[in-house]
Amino acid sequence: MAGSLDQKLAKNYGGLSARLRQAADYVARHPLDVTTRSLRSVAEDSGLPPATFSRMARRVGYASFEALRQDVRQGLDRRAGSFHERAERLRARHRDGGESFPSAHMAACIGNIEALDGIESARLEAVADRLGRARRVVLFGALGSAGIVEHMAYVAGFLSGDWQMAGRGALSLGAALAEMDDRDALLVVTKPPFARRSVRAAELGREAGAFVVLLTDSHACPALAEADEAFIVPSATPHFFSSYTATLCLLETVVGMVAARAGTATQRRVAEVEEMTRGLDEVLDGGPTTTKQKGRLQCSTTQD
Repeated sequence: MAGSLDQKLAKNYGGLSARLRQAADYVARHPLDVTTRSLRSVAEDSGLPPATFSRMARRVGYASFEALRQDVRQGLDRRAGSFHERAERLRARHRDGGESFPSAHMAACIGNIEALDGIESARLEAVADRLGRARRVVLFGALGSAGIVEHMAYVAGFLSGDWQMAGRGALSLGAALAEMDDRDALLVVTKPPFARRSVRAAELGREAGAFVVLLTDSHACPALAEADEAFIVPSATPHFFSSYTATLCLLETVVGMVAARAGTATQRRVAEVEEMTRGLDEVLDGGPTTTKQKGRLQCSTTQD
């Protein structure tokens, strides 16, 4: 919880009515719910009217409950620590002869992946079905998430030309989001510090009526309110940078589930893309080689 909220509550708690104290106590005990759920949902869970939370926020020094919510969110973000602070802790651990970093990092990554078992299979099935039926699937990730999403786009490109990564190459984010509707899907990956463009993309996708899927590692992610389906993927690690190991595993799982549902036309496309890739001499992996490829390879060997 944000330090400023702690201070405001400590200063003003004694002057609150019993009802307002209940609201303050709820906020203090449930900071993640306060930042990720609507005021109506918070009120329903607490058994208090929404107006009580609004009055409490003003009584302790905020202009509105939304201002209080933003303060709590910033506090949660700060709790995670900045990159340079994590890097310093990593250096200090090495200097002090702490636990082996390779062992600690690998154990954390394994733990993150194992935690994915907690995701209900029905949720994954529903997401795979929806993505597989979508007219168009737009993928987006910024900052550290961009490379992870690009890998997903590459793999999904074998299945369909309708899966596109926005924000890379000639496809701008604006162009990718244009003309989206309820026949389309948008998948966004973002982690702290949350990229503004990722949050905005989720907002625009929801406004357009697209099916929005969000992968993040924090209940404080502001894009959660825009998602039709969201997965909180653990990223714990002693590294100074959040681990994407479990995120990549989940993305590969989803694409694999979509592929398993695909019809014969999609299977033919996978074969055609593979053949075209080899025809362009982009790979040398021991797969089937055409006569023309053999000739070029022999020529190259002779010149060498």
